[in-house]
Amino acid sequence: MADPRGFITKQRQLAERRPVDERLTDWQEVYPGTPGRALLPIITDQASRCMDCGIPFCHTGCPLGNLIPEWNDLIWRDEWTSALERLHATNNFPEFTGRLCPAPCETACVVGISREPVTIKNIEVSIIDKAWDDRRVVPQQPQWHSLKTVAVVGSGPAGLAVAQQLTRAGHTVVVYERADAIGGLLRYGIPEFKMEKAVVDRRLKQMRLEGTVFKTSTPIGPGADSEGGISGEQLRERFDAVVLTIGSTVPRALQVPGSDLDGIHQAMDYLTQATQRLATAEPVEAREPAEGQIHAKGKHVVVIGGGDTSNDCLGTALRQGAASVTQLEIMPQPPETRPENQPWPTYPMIYRIASANEEGGERMYAVNTSEFVGEDGHVTGLRLSEVTFEGGKLVTVEGTERELKADLVLQAMGFLHPEGDGIVAELGLELDERGNIRRGDDYQTNVPGVFAAGDCGRGQSLIVWAIAEGRACANGIDAFLAGAPSKLPRPIGPEVRQLMA
Repeated sequence: MADPRGFITKQRQLAERRPVDERLTDWQEVYPGTPGRALLPIITDQASRCMDCGIPFCHTGCPLGNLIPEWNDLIWRDEWTSALERLHATNNFPEFTGRLCPAPCETACVVGISREPVTIKNIEVSIIDKAWDDRRVVPQQPQWHSLKTVAVVGSGPAGLAVAQQLTRAGHTVVVYERADAIGGLLRYGIPEFKMEKAVVDRRLKQMRLEGTVFKTSTPIGPGADSEGGISGEQLRERFDAVVLTIGSTVPRALQVPGSDLDGIHQAMDYLTQATQRLATAEPVEAREPAEGQIHAKGKHVVVIGGGDTSNDCLGTALRQGAASVTQLEIMPQPPETRPENQPWPTYPMIYRIASANEEGGERMYAVNTSEFVGEDGHVTGLRLSEVTFEGGKLVTVEGTERELKADLVLQAMGFLHPEGDGIVAELGLELDERGNIRRGDDYQTNVPGVFAAGDCGRGQSLIVWAIAEGRACANGIDAFLAGAPSKLPRPIGPEVRQLMA
């Protein structure tokens, strides 16, 4: 255990973000330096707050089963190298989760029953950022090669976790990505101010040195070979195993009158273009729209949806110089404290303030859009009304209809399922009732040798679940290739996965 009285004598502290006026002028992460560097002065005290519980419920909150009390104790003892080893034992990419995960482990922290929980996420990112600074993150090359080959289709966090685990197990792994750069949503879906792309690039460099091969701008599916890509059947012929980590990419759209007007876009299209623009231009230039780019400069922006993607749109639009940004949420404003029907250690739906919310914009709750209005084929606003839920049904409050001005509308309402055509249809993969790829406890689909992991099988979920599924899927693939139980760790068993789905 760390300090036996730490949870009593030390208060929860968070790193201070850069001033809003400063960070709105650039695209860098909102913390000075890196989050880990910003946290270093307070991190030992924060680690000392861990109680090292007899039953660490933070483990149940984390799909990866991170060894949280162990590395908290090691940090308190100033044993950073050992803490890094314990962190990497369960998590391939703690620099990603330490920045992007909503930290369900913290809401399951025992200290959080009567006090503020331990800052687990911040301690995690401090360990890994310091390790990168000290050059203690090095390639782990396999000692032998199995002569087995694996194709990974998709390079998001699930695909990268599968690839790294299998490469280290001695298999030859090739990751295919249809975009022009590796990373999936980590590359183009996450704004720079939440995670700079250098964070992704340094991990990819490690993976290349370990032996993982990456192929970008490579379409996969029927007829793709005529476009410089590979068909699904060709993958099956060339590789001993194929794993799909293609994400859940079919967006949920609002089907109301006027939804075909110009100026109404999916949030991910907007975020992808903004991040791609930064990759090819100077940061100051990205404040000006490129030809054909969805851009917020000088516009009244409305974002439909109140989750993380909506906040990403908010922060991006403010940096592009939007005239105003309004976020619309159909659900009522959540309470500031844990409601009675969401008891510890569950993840509660409470009112949270992201870094983008500090920077500006307005949040409107319990409103529903009934129609988009426009002139000359372009959106000029939307009609909305206040709503309540009665008996589980959405009810419009009479007399509350009004019009909200909008030059740019971004739909950030989540995703339904993976694309059902392309390689999914070509390989004849079975889908479940939600349109996700059906797979067994070993993550193998109905087609022998073809596996699925991450959002395409689980449904839209958290980055920590994507990495956990990638690691568990690698266990199933390794066992399939060896014809014997795998020695690779399996972070989530099938019974736990069903309970937490």
